[in-house]
Amino acid sequence: MQKRKLGNSGLEVSAMGFGCMGLSLAYGPPVERQAGVALIRTAVERGVTFFDTAEVYGPFTNEELVGEALAPVRDGVVIATKFGFDVDPATGERRDGLNSRPEHIKAVAEASLKRLRVDRIDLPSIRPRPTVLTPTRRSSARRSRRCATKS
Repeated sequence: MQKRKLGNSGLEVSAMGFGCMGLSLAYGPPVERQAGVALIRTAVERGVTFFDTAEVYGPFTNEELVGEALAPVRDGVVIATKFGFDVDPATGERRDGLNSRPEHIKAVAEASLKRLRVDRIDLPSIRPRPTVLTPTRRSSARRSRRCATKS
């Protein structure tokens, strides 16, 4: 498998990565846990070293699956995860908007570390883009979405 360097980070990954979202949502029902673990481990055996997940996939269950699958080979892979969505940490309910407040990012990064069973996130990413919604901006964003759906 060919390798690629990611920017100036020093991270080197396989040219082909594994986007894990579809194992937990979006493309039909979630895969059974052991089938997902086996699939990810097969990808590793075939040379894939770059795995992408997010707190919102499931939510939370995709990171747990990826963490379980990659635990035995942790030092040989690069894990990317995304956060910044407004997801209730207790229920997993996706709320309106984004939440890129520093205290929220710290809390979700710590939770992602636990779900992924790692001591570091190789490639963290705030998605969609960093935004701190104040109550006024949150109300404005809701109004914009309501107007867009009415037209």
